[in-house]
Amino acid sequence: MLNWSVCLCGQCSGEVRIAHSLHKNEEEFVVRRRETVFQSLQKLGKHCSQDAVPNIALLGSGGGQRAMVGLLGSLDQLDKAGLLDCILYLSGVSGSTWCMASLYQEPDWSTKLETVKDKIIRRLSGPAVSWGDAFDKLKKYYYEKEHFSLTDVWAAMVVTTYVKEIDERTLSDQWDQLRKDPFPIYAIMDKQSKQEEAQDPWFEISPLEAGYSLTGAFVKTSSFGSKFSKGSKKKDHPETDMLYLQALCGSVLADGDENKKFIWKKIKDFFQHSITKKRSEDPKDPSEEKGFQVLMDLVDMNLDVLNGKDPSALDQSIRSTLNELSGGKRRVILPTEKLNLADKKAAELHMKQYTEDVCKNLSLWDRFPVLALFSSICICMTQWTWGRKYNFLHEMTDEAVPAALLEGETRDYMDAGVLLNSPYFSVLREERDIDLIISLDFSEADPFKTVREAAEMCKKLNIPFPEVNIPSEDLKNPKDFYVFKGTNTPTVIHIPLFNVVNCGDDVETWKKNYATLQGSYSAEMITNLMEVAGKNISNNREKLLEQIDAVVG
Repeated sequence: MLNWSVCLCGQCSGEVRIAHSLHKNEEEFVVRRRETVFQSLQKLGKHCSQDAVPNIALLGSGGGQRAMVGLLGSLDQLDKAGLLDCILYLSGVSGSTWCMASLYQEPDWSTKLETVKDKIIRRLSGPAVSWGDAFDKLKKYYYEKEHFSLTDVWAAMVVTTYVKEIDERTLSDQWDQLRKDPFPIYAIMDKQSKQEEAQDPWFEISPLEAGYSLTGAFVKTSSFGSKFSKGSKKKDHPETDMLYLQALCGSVLADGDENKKFIWKKIKDFFQHSITKKRSEDPKDPSEEKGFQVLMDLVDMNLDVLNGKDPSALDQSIRSTLNELSGGKRRVILPTEKLNLADKKAAELHMKQYTEDVCKNLSLWDRFPVLALFSSICICMTQWTWGRKYNFLHEMTDEAVPAALLEGETRDYMDAGVLLNSPYFSVLREERDIDLIISLDFSEADPFKTVREAAEMCKKLNIPFPEVNIPSEDLKNPKDFYVFKGTNTPTVIHIPLFNVVNCGDDVETWKKNYATLQGSYSAEMITNLMEVAGKNISNNREKLLEQIDAVVG
């Protein structure tokens, strides 16, 4: 049962669409793209009627810059093999979305991939975004956004070091130039739905719509982040740009305590760099200097508590400096109870309150905007706020939507790789009618985890998916091509990046050389990785054609 508060068709500007159907513009695109696929199949000697053309989806898993470069190398070889025009949908998670974002900057990139590929490689192996430009971008996010979060920090200070650019275009802007390429789908997840183990944490963003893949609840992509009530837009907010979208998709570190240590260390480095730059550029203000010292001590204190170390010396330094700043005119209020390091949960709650109180004290010195920004980052850290947006389903009443999704004025979104490191659920929507899935797996650890977990999740959700059985001898020595078939299910081709075919006995060496959290790749590393990824396609061209042939009709 559909329940529209304003717009029955759901295609009008700014309204929520709840329906298990494709957006009308996507439907029209699919018709045009299927004509391209038909012509491509004819060139490949696969003669069939236009009604028998298969719907093929290409998936790129997460894996940071390894996934970004690996997907580029794979697409390059699909193009050379004459298979790229057979792809209807291109969907990515995490690092694969970084590649997609670069490709779709260019209208009709798939018709000139060699040129586009070379341009991307030059950028990735070129100079980094300057620290000043990255900091300016962070400040822009901070001052212009109603919901500032760690995703903004991650975008400006980390993602830029990998993608080597600040892309301020928007995804919805790409719709007008999307003519001859596969339809792009960026996959993320709803953090609250994951924590509540709700049925639909899967969230997709295309140039047309953003929303819950399985529930069938969508809003125009340009309106994702705007304030809604009962299905109608109440307050318009600008669409997030492509740099932020890449951070949103690639924020896998938004999960787990060990990652908190990593992010606090990154923030410490960022604060230190910022303070050093400011000291060299501006006259020193004693109050601001003391404020910086408080924040540096606060970061170190949070790190000490996470590492189980006694932070009492830092606590005393913070209290003393805040008292100096107040000059005895303001009472500094901080938690007085003793910190219990033996109880991790209690220690975490203590530091959350402590950090917020310190930042609240510093906010009294509002004449220092950089201190305000730093304080906001610390509060986001202690609250572990990532990807916060207004909930476009807020206060709606619809039986088709899980009640949990209707609650709360905001929702937090993050990297889908935390739950499943491949965007299966974006293409498993029944209305997309996918016949063949080609899954490129760039994961760092178990090369079969994504396809196994997808099968398990689909079984629980009664979504058609073939059984996945991996030969025991392949678990540690993966091959380069696996096919899983079932009755009335899509065929799934699974291709691990590093395998015994393209890497020989050096699979572990390749994994070590291309770890997820390492510095940006050199030109040589990019070339070598693209070559290895490309072999998974070129070595299996005939097998790919066989499976395409098998699903025709």
